[in-house]
Amino acid sequence: MNAGRRGAAVKIAGLRKEYVNGQGRVLALDTIDLTIAAGEFLCIVGPSGCGKSTLLRILAGLDHQSAGSFTVEAGGWSVENAMVFQESGLFPWMSVETNVGFGLMTRGVPGPEAGQRVEAALKLVGLTKFRRHYPHQLSGGMRQRSAIARAFVTDPAMLLMDEPFAALDAQNRVILQAELVRIWIETRKTVIYVTHSIEEALLLGDRCVIMTAQPGRIKQIIDVPFPHPRDLIKLSAAPEFGALKLDIWHVLEEEVTRARAELEL
Repeated sequence: MNAGRRGAAVKIAGLRKEYVNGQGRVLALDTIDLTIAAGEFLCIVGPSGCGKSTLLRILAGLDHQSAGSFTVEAGGWSVENAMVFQESGLFPWMSVETNVGFGLMTRGVPGPEAGQRVEAALKLVGLTKFRRHYPHQLSGGMRQRSAIARAFVTDPAMLLMDEPFAALDAQNRVILQAELVRIWIETRKTVIYVTHSIEEALLLGDRCVIMTAQPGRIKQIIDVPFPHPRDLIKLSAAPEFGALKLDIWHVLEEEVTRARAELEL
């Protein structure tokens, strides 16, 4: 992987997304304005159904906005992005090594270069010894490591992560959070990370974007004041961490309460 390739700067302006269903038009995202610095780790939290995943899918090119725009600038490099979902999405008939290298194969990267990049990605996530294993032979945490390696092997300018650790047990989640931060510090890619966990957002993010209930708007952006890398156990005992977590919870609670009241009208 190219150690010199920096993360992308992202500018989102007036972005809206509407869907049409049997009841008519549904506004999922409403006038999202957001600037993300190159190399930033940005976390997004919000009530269920507020459009967090929709925003990621639009940035990834998997969906299209109804209005507004976004630009991604990677300092002269051709812009690549990669997305990691809650489920690893590994091909069950492929080994870890082949899964990780699949994106390079589809891009026509020559064999020797692809092999070197796969080797570097496997080393990055600590799976070198498991390269010949198949997904069913791996734990949930190792499958997610494989998915992260597959994302990083293409040397993306922007990594989009949609609750990638939500299905893991608490111990594996903490371990992989620390691994992800270590990789991010090493590579300085731009990471946009969707989570339902306030604690996870404060453990990982440089900033935390809080979204409203549907339609999703940006309600508040909070700078996370704790330096990286962060130790969850030590940090969770700090009064400042507890106070910030409570502040964000009150903002989200207000949104959930408002959304429920509107449904009852």
